[in-house]
Amino acid sequence: MSNFAFNNPAFQKQDPRNVATYPGAPGAQPGMQGAQAASFQHASMDAAANAQLEGMYASPSAGAIETDRMSVEDTVWKTAGLFGILLVTAAIGWVWTLGGLAAPEYNPYSDFSPNMLPWIVGALGGFVLAMVITFTARKKVRPALIFAYAVFEGLFVGGISAFFEVIYPGIVTQATLATVSVVGVTLALFASGKIRASKKATKIFMIAMVGYLVFSLLNLVLMWTGINQNAFGLFSAEIAGIPLGLIIGVLVVIMAAYSLVLDFDQIQQGVRNGAPRKYGWMGAFGIMVTVVWLYVEILRIIAIARGNN
Repeated sequence: MSNFAFNNPAFQKQDPRNVATYPGAPGAQPGMQGAQAASFQHASMDAAANAQLEGMYASPSAGAIETDRMSVEDTVWKTAGLFGILLVTAAIGWVWTLGGLAAPEYNPYSDFSPNMLPWIVGALGGFVLAMVITFTARKKVRPALIFAYAVFEGLFVGGISAFFEVIYPGIVTQATLATVSVVGVTLALFASGKIRASKKATKIFMIAMVGYLVFSLLNLVLMWTGINQNAFGLFSAEIAGIPLGLIIGVLVVIMAAYSLVLDFDQIQQGVRNGAPRKYGWMGAFGIMVTVVWLYVEILRIIAIARGNN
């Protein structure tokens, strides 16, 4: 039995003109076929383009590797990698300095003397590499040299930390916590926009930095020549009963914190200006230099305070 829906006259009779205009029909005109084909092609292309755009919007945004441009995330990973190398070599410097994993109890009358070689090698090697990296970065960024710098800095940090730990047990933990606190607070203030680098503040920082370097160089000369035989040289001098090293140390910690702000600002400017990805290494290098400087200064402040007590 036939379906009553197909008995409708609309299904029984068809207008030849309607059939002729259908693409591919026997009586269809060539021009109409071309127009229909062109319309179909454009519609297909439009659908394909829309599908491609939707896929692009749905896919994750291009990262530093795809764009070969500097990014905050890529710089953070580079910084973490450098500090990982520093921590490993710091452990080596610690063991090398003490001849064991644990710091022995300090006894001024004992024959124990830490090995100063890791401290000296790390300091000299790190200084030379820092100068080379800094003054050649405009021509070429060399990650291998930055890796080597992290190695030498690790030996220096491990050696000097072990030396002070023997004399002042627990000082390394105190200095580490204080350094992490200063870095964390500085980063939080910078990220919130409450502290920014300015031309005036940077000029004051540079003047103070030059003055501090001259003072430190003079202090080293006085200690090496035996003119000043105090443990920390001029830093051990007292003003109104307060060691000069504590007063200068607080100012230097503030300077180091502002140096971190300059490092963060340079990274931000590099990302904003679309700097090449390789300059992320310079951002990581700058942060490492500042953090090591900050740690050593805090280490000395605590040592002066504890020695004065």
